[in-house]
Amino acid sequence: MAISVAELYFDGDLNLIKDRTFAIIGFGNQGRAWATILRDSGVHVIVGNIRDAAFDAAIQAGFETYSIEEATKRADIIAVLLPDEIAPKVFYERIEPYARDKSFYLLVFASGYNVAYGFIEPPSNTDTIMVAPRMIGAGILDLHKQGRGYPVLLGVARDASGRAWEYAKAIAKGIGAIGRPGGVAVKSSFDEETLVDLLTEQTWSPLLIAAFMAYFEVVTEEFGVSPEAAILELYASGELAEVAKHMSELGLFEQLKLHSRTSQYGHLTRLQRYLTEDLREKIRLAAREILSGEFAKEFTLEQMLGYPVLKKVHRHLLESKLAKVEKELYSKLGRSKEG
Repeated sequence: MAISVAELYFDGDLNLIKDRTFAIIGFGNQGRAWATILRDSGVHVIVGNIRDAAFDAAIQAGFETYSIEEATKRADIIAVLLPDEIAPKVFYERIEPYARDKSFYLLVFASGYNVAYGFIEPPSNTDTIMVAPRMIGAGILDLHKQGRGYPVLLGVARDASGRAWEYAKAIAKGIGAIGRPGGVAVKSSFDEETLVDLLTEQTWSPLLIAAFMAYFEVVTEEFGVSPEAAILELYASGELAEVAKHMSELGLFEQLKLHSRTSQYGHLTRLQRYLTEDLREKIRLAAREILSGEFAKEFTLEQMLGYPVLKKVHRHLLESKLAKVEKELYSKLGRSKEG
């Protein structure tokens, strides 16, 4: 099957949103980053949040801060930056009833999850847009300070105005993603973002952790390596973060040139041992579960029951030898709360 090439955008027209009131619903990691950069971009930003520590933080940061209902009433652009599992309830109880009679507003999401699975239905009278950063909130703020951009995926689920894509690009520019060195917006969709996001979380990320755990068990239990040396070699030294940084800047294979010849040879000659059809089939299985809605159904049930599986698995991992040694090591290195 031929690989399709996405449409890329490197700038947007900020004037499209500068005369609008932009409500950030949820002053969490993404909400704080969006609000800060939009304000620096000259956009009128208000915050909607429940009365908690995040509400107080928004006020301390100098934002006009209201209840979610009041912020919705005052806004022309409403960015729902809430955790996936609570966004539908908040939307239908605290946002939609106060926005439905507006003659104009934009509804914005930072991920595709709830719209892709139908937990939130795009209203018929408004543009429903996705601007999904491929970066955590703290990273967005760090790049903003450096005057650099970052990648985002854009999607449009409802184009009531006929200008939804232009608004999406304007918002991407307003939050510092494009119009700066290193920034790019990829024309995508709510469905595509949901697939790639969840598939990342369910394939290479757990594969990496599983590889770490298997490595740790083998070298410490069978070959006499000290657990401290194993953990430092695997990730605690920070070398892995440096390698990942160079991957983002140079590419997956070009960054290998920064390694020794011994390392390059080991990487490339042993790669095929792990790049198997069994691995591909596991990735296909995860993708099918995401696309069919099976994972969303499973996760919804998990929420309703109070996260019993998540708590059990997490508790089990914290009782592992690796976790216990890591805690002691990090305490000695001054990286833990105890330290």
